[in-house]
Amino acid sequence: MERDLYGREAIFGDDGLAARLTGLTPHGSRRVTCEHGVDPPVAVLTGGRGMGKTAVLKQLRSLYREITPVALVDCEAVTPPADPGPGWTPVTGVLPELATQLTARVHAARPVQFPRLSLGLVAVASVSWRREDESRAQRDLQSLGPVLATLDTRADTATGWVTKVLTKLAAGAFDSMAPMAGMVAEATVETVLEETFSRFQRRSADWYGTYPHAGGNGRIGLRQLAVDFERGGDLRRRAEDHLVLALVEDLMRAYRGMARGARRGRPVLLLDNAHTPLGRQLVEPLLRRRAGGVRDQIAVFASSRIHDHAGLSHAVRRRLPEVAHASHWVRGTEVTSGILAVGLTPLDAAHVRSALDRHDPHGRTPAGLARGVHRLTGGRPLGVALLAQAAGESPDPGGLVPGALLERTVELREDRPPVRVADELLERLLPGQRPDVLSVLAAAHGEDSARLLATTRLRGESLDGDVALRVRDALRSEDWPVGPEHFVADPLLRSLLLHRLRFQDDDPPYYAVWRAVHETLRSAYAAGGSCPSEPHRLHQELVLGAAEDCVTHLRVQFARPDVLSWLDALRFIASAPCPRPPGSTGPDPRRAVALGRAAASDEQRDALAGLDERAAELQLQLRRLLHAVWLLSDPLALPDEEVIDKMAHELRQLSGRHPTGHAVLWDAATHWPRDLRDWRTLSMPPGAPVPTRAGQPGPGGGGPDA
Repeated sequence: MERDLYGREAIFGDDGLAARLTGLTPHGSRRVTCEHGVDPPVAVLTGGRGMGKTAVLKQLRSLYREITPVALVDCEAVTPPADPGPGWTPVTGVLPELATQLTARVHAARPVQFPRLSLGLVAVASVSWRREDESRAQRDLQSLGPVLATLDTRADTATGWVTKVLTKLAAGAFDSMAPMAGMVAEATVETVLEETFSRFQRRSADWYGTYPHAGGNGRIGLRQLAVDFERGGDLRRRAEDHLVLALVEDLMRAYRGMARGARRGRPVLLLDNAHTPLGRQLVEPLLRRRAGGVRDQIAVFASSRIHDHAGLSHAVRRRLPEVAHASHWVRGTEVTSGILAVGLTPLDAAHVRSALDRHDPHGRTPAGLARGVHRLTGGRPLGVALLAQAAGESPDPGGLVPGALLERTVELREDRPPVRVADELLERLLPGQRPDVLSVLAAAHGEDSARLLATTRLRGESLDGDVALRVRDALRSEDWPVGPEHFVADPLLRSLLLHRLRFQDDDPPYYAVWRAVHETLRSAYAAGGSCPSEPHRLHQELVLGAAEDCVTHLRVQFARPDVLSWLDALRFIASAPCPRPPGSTGPDPRRAVALGRAAASDEQRDALAGLDERAAELQLQLRRLLHAVWLLSDPLALPDEEVIDKMAHELRQLSGRHPTGHAVLWDAATHWPRDLRDWRTLSMPPGAPVPTRAGQPGPGGGGPDA
């Protein structure tokens, strides 16, 4: 079944990348001219978790599986069977799976056969066989049953081979100096050729005559292949590479000779998580073969979670929109120049709107929710899909904000119970990681504060804080950004982890774990702490709900000449997270304060005590401004036009009060509302270009740990 994939037209269009590499349009399967003739590149889709790489590969399989041979494997999910035997490796385990998928019947063409691959797999499987252990041989051959069935569909084929092979071993007079693996392989190959291969298929063995030290003799080549496989190390790698090329050769034989013209387009190999060692072992022999001038015309689409690794060292790099009509790929002199690395781009706001409309066809959700989801997720397709589904399934969607969607549950499959959106996102964005550890470190602003939290709040994990460095390396290995402003620099991932930190102990209104983590940071940033910084301390005060200290600081510092630093401090302090309690309804409490409609608390009255009229007025004005910026900067909330107008008004009023910085404050009153209405981070200085999300720093503020 085809899926709704947004923003991927450059791949799936009738003249998109898939059509130009396969020779067939994805929809309607019309023939098209292949862009690169007989020498296509290996297309590697790059992007972090949740960027839709797997979804694209599955869609390609769905679209092409009935018209051309297609195989899809996840190179990260290949696991050994219960009793693998010495002949099993990830490569020998995945090749039969690829061959089996490629043999599936397609329109107007006979199934592909794999005689060369079958011979090679049987030869290496035989390295563990002994005359006295017939059951081992039977198990190994039975595990190869699907690929052997491409040549002989009789049910008792494997059992018959085992008996005859072991009979030959018992009756033969072998050179005692010859490796046992080679002798068994030779006896096995001879038996297979005699019992199963037709007269024409037997010539397939000759292909192994090109194996090192074979001297053109295919049977010797197969024997040497088995010997090299058993020896391990680089010799095993050489044998495995030859097996990969055996699959390629068998696949291309189906497109030559009498079959020419009977098949449409090109066969398609889809390799998910090809940045893994197994993925590279499958791709690199093909790249070397093509670099040497041997053409195969197989359309290969792979995915890589790691944008930059050695396997892509000389790849031609393009962003997804750049390959919509032509890839402009040219082979260079290096082997890896045979790769076209296509960076998957985030969805734009229109794509998010389309996703939300699909789940909410009657438009019940707030008008700005799609833009809010886009801001929170950064256009990451996984986040967009889950939040859009949660919005569509909400029983009362009228007052939804992005933060509320994290608490919703969605049904992803009929055979599993509904899942909470925040939990599902964390599980899929950070599989195998420790969310309890990561959620604590997500509160850190940089590496120093992350180590501080590790030594104080995660002592069971690491006494010296090294857990922070291990987490940093783990994030980087998954291509997650780690920055100086935020230890977990991806905004969506940080929001999810902080959401978990806030609510994991389920003890409102105190939230003990959340409070303990942020009190630790507040103490560290205080004067006399391990990394003193007043903006960072006040940021933590606001996280803990103590807004009046922040307001007082902004009032005391307001008249200083450096108004840009003052604005930057305001922006940084107001970037404090403020997770919305699960199930809460109605307007955000910060809104009433920003609009001057909230009743004064005891803390606020105490802050005004002793101030003259002008200072008290400034205190009230800055309280409204702080809460406005806090609410409007929150990715879990939605911008509010009335609050935006109020923020602009307060900034203009402040412009008239500042002795020297009136122009800067007036510019902020002009440009910050524009930033918010365009769903951008508040610019500094006001009106400056705002970096794109991929390289966007967090709000400033300075300090030793920033």
